[in-house]
Amino acid sequence: MTNHSRKTAHIYTFTCSPDERSLSKMEMRSFFGFEAAGNILKSPIKIEPSRSPFIKGRVDVMYEGESISDIVEQVKEIHLPDSTFKVLFVKINDLKEDEKIDYDGQREIERQIGWEIQGEADVRTPDCIFGIVPLGGRWYFGEYVKPDAVWLHHMKKPREYSTALSTRVARAIANIAVPHPDGVKAIDPCCGIGTVLVEALSMGIDIVGRDINPLVTDGSRENIAYFDLEGDVTTGPISEVTSHYDVAIIDMPYNLYTHATPEDQLAILKHARRIADKVVVVTIDTMDQMIMESGFEIADRCVARKGVFSRQVVVCE
Repeated sequence: MTNHSRKTAHIYTFTCSPDERSLSKMEMRSFFGFEAAGNILKSPIKIEPSRSPFIKGRVDVMYEGESISDIVEQVKEIHLPDSTFKVLFVKINDLKEDEKIDYDGQREIERQIGWEIQGEADVRTPDCIFGIVPLGGRWYFGEYVKPDAVWLHHMKKPREYSTALSTRVARAIANIAVPHPDGVKAIDPCCGIGTVLVEALSMGIDIVGRDINPLVTDGSRENIAYFDLEGDVTTGPISEVTSHYDVAIIDMPYNLYTHATPEDQLAILKHARRIADKVVVVTIDTMDQMIMESGFEIADRCVARKGVFSRQVVVCE
């Protein structure tokens, strides 16, 4: 499409509610190894935007410069004889007041750049979208990739119960546990009705599910099949798991069907230590002492809030 195909960096923009900020930042750290102060970051790591409930879009950087005129000069290289395009000013909501560019200014930048691209512009149904975005006093331009909010389709399941994680939280937790899925084997040994399993499987993560309660494992299988996904879910306690996994996701049981006592919780953690190298624990209670007693060290943590209700998400290694 263009003779400037070398892509050295990706710019991501994010959006989240105040309740989700802590979770969003932890997902960011898991994907990229650091968190940005605001809602934008640059990284050589390529993440599919549809994986995260918080990524608004990704610019695959083709050109960068200190000014818009630098970009305008460089985009003259782009030749699109057979496809239409659109230039989009990528909005960042946390720019300082003196850096903000108003609506008319954004449209003018889009026009200036679009004018120099050799091809047919189409603002409604373009074949290709380019993004222009400022970051750290520089301008970046490249192909723009928007997310498909897959998790929205997973909100209505045939089987649900009120204490299950929301699809957004479940998706972020799957990403925190398995940010880079290649070659990673995961297990959710207290999977309940499979909220995390559905999100993980929909992202191509190699994960199996298990629960001590046959009612919920039936529900989990039904939910997985409903979304045309394939995943193995077995019934039984974590103590009977003999395979080894790279990571386990444990949403500590505390609902009407399966209420774990502190003794149960410690036993679950000790077995998790036995079967997995890394564990992501989701809990409404503070379990730091218990986590350390089971032989783990806490590597990272956040709080996922929903109004007055909050869960801790703790990465243990």
